[in-house]
Amino acid sequence: MKKIVLSLILSLLPFALLQGAKAAPVVQISIDGPIGPGVASFVTGAIEDAQGRDVGAILLRLDTPGGLDSSMREIIQQILDSSKPVVCFVSPSGARAASAGTYILMACHVAAMAEGTTIGAATPVAIGGGSPPQDDQKDPAKGKPGMSEKILNDSAAYMRGLAEMRGRPVDWAERFVREAVSVSDAEALKHGVIDYQADSVRALLTAIDGREVKVKERLLTLNTAQSEVIRAEPSWRDDFLAAISDPNIAYILLLIGIYGLVFEFSNPGFILPGIVGATSLILAMYALQLLPVNYAGLALLLLGLGLITAEAFLPSFGILGIGGIVTFVFGSIMLFDTDIPGFQVSRNLIGGLAAFSSMLALFFITFAVRAWRRPAISGGEGMIGAPGVVLDWRGSAGRIRTHGEVWTATSRGKLHKGAEVRVTARDGLTLEVEPQPSEGEQNE
Repeated sequence: MKKIVLSLILSLLPFALLQGAKAAPVVQISIDGPIGPGVASFVTGAIEDAQGRDVGAILLRLDTPGGLDSSMREIIQQILDSSKPVVCFVSPSGARAASAGTYILMACHVAAMAEGTTIGAATPVAIGGGSPPQDDQKDPAKGKPGMSEKILNDSAAYMRGLAEMRGRPVDWAERFVREAVSVSDAEALKHGVIDYQADSVRALLTAIDGREVKVKERLLTLNTAQSEVIRAEPSWRDDFLAAISDPNIAYILLLIGIYGLVFEFSNPGFILPGIVGATSLILAMYALQLLPVNYAGLALLLLGLGLITAEAFLPSFGILGIGGIVTFVFGSIMLFDTDIPGFQVSRNLIGGLAAFSSMLALFFITFAVRAWRRPAISGGEGMIGAPGVVLDWRGSAGRIRTHGEVWTATSRGKLHKGAEVRVTARDGLTLEVEPQPSEGEQNE
């Protein structure tokens, strides 16, 4: 009897040990939208943080139209340096991993897609107004590959290297870059571009359970079927970086900075516009160095704002203002002259700020015209027509009081003390006057 009980206990012991050994959690990192500096900071930080924790795997959920090459490479480098297996999952249904997203998927240890998702179109996009890279773009003078073809070849080699590292089809990896091919989840699975097709995160974790993956020269067996999913959340720094690196936000900060400083310099002592302007300008400069800026567009934008501002100090009756608005609009359109999704300034925003600048310039022009038409009330011209009273007079010269001041005056007619006069001209500190016409003469 004792032997039967002992045998039963020994047979049940492995199952008890398996139940007691809880699977390590899986950290889920989500990328939704364009890949820029803020997203790169969040993803790399989350992957790095997972290295020192008891984590079974890192799940990178992907839905992106692409992004900046520099940000994409930061993320990929962190994936390649990871000591934990990284699983890429393109989801939910309808999501895509286009352009930069395709490179990231290729770099992950395990690749999966949800039903109704797509990947591909990874041809590098020209920045700064150039045309898309083509195989036949050569240097006509030397017959050597041009810059566009060099960029294309570099991107193709990078994608090919990632595919070889993860055992994925190199030919398809190269087609994604050179031919901008896009494929659905079913096609990607058929051609071996991805390893799994799953409907949900839990279904994927169940499917990959028991799979062996090579992580930094070590074979690891995934134990994810019962793993708890922990969602990584971006820090305030990641959110802040993502906000200011948005081209629209950077554009607005730049304008606030310039207008704030102009207002402070034209009205010294207000302080607040100067503080807000300087802070906004510093943030804008930081954001612009992270983004693909066209410096010709930036120069035109600054020139346009300078001309609009000059209208306030050097009234040209619209010439500077109109020229500034036109230059401002062209510079704004060219500022982020790139086809990378999510890294262009909204045309509606440009139109709205151009309208605001137009109203500002119109205000300056209207103010200048009114000032030009208004009769002078001070200075030399302000003295013409001013009334006065003779204090003393001899011959053709004497002294008069006008505007509360005593002036030397001359006249062609005869005057006497106490006579009312009117100023007709001024020569330095001497006024020319004439007798003030009587009421009857004025009516005539």
